[in-house]
Amino acid sequence: MNEDRFTRDDVKIAQQDIVYDGFFKLRKLTLSHRKFDGSWSAELSRELMLRKEAAGVLLYDPQLDAIALVEQFRIGALEQGRSPWLFEIVAGLIEKDETAEEVARREAREEADCEITDIEAVLSYFSSPGGTNEYFHLFCGRADLCTAGGIHGLPEEHEDIRVHVVAYEGALQLLAAGALCNAQTIIAIQWLQLNRERLRQQWH
Repeated sequence: MNEDRFTRDDVKIAQQDIVYDGFFKLRKLTLSHRKFDGSWSAELSRELMLRKEAAGVLLYDPQLDAIALVEQFRIGALEQGRSPWLFEIVAGLIEKDETAEEVARREAREEADCEITDIEAVLSYFSSPGGTNEYFHLFCGRADLCTAGGIHGLPEEHEDIRVHVVAYEGALQLLAAGALCNAQTIIAIQWLQLNRERLRQQWH
């Protein structure tokens, strides 16, 4: 159902209940939806993880031609039997009365001790719409990475975040080797491949 043809009448929700309410919320829904041939589906039971919207930013230094990646523990990676310490871009959840850009700038300070001097919106997308409503806003931000590094994060949020400054070519090698395995980081670096020369001219 294309966006311009969708209306709320195309989905009928018979019942919805919050079945878990913790750091995340889990909602169970019973629903039916209009099918492509115009008929209606049978009633379906679906679980939906409710998350706040999130924002992330690829920190790029055009003079060094380098990016900053943060390394931190991620519980979701344990199931794959690989190291749960992942390389990612700076990111965080959008709190009430914050804009996505404000979160990108705040998280750059909290997670990497970096100030963003210029910022550009990349795109926004659903992280995993088969099971969660999380909507992610991606940016690229100009930052001076000459002295970036060290361990950062908020103790009250149990953050233990190590900052790595990686040359652009090194980031491409990590991507090719499969060492970067989360969507926002992969999308951000591929976007940088397409826009790097323009940014280097624009941000010099």
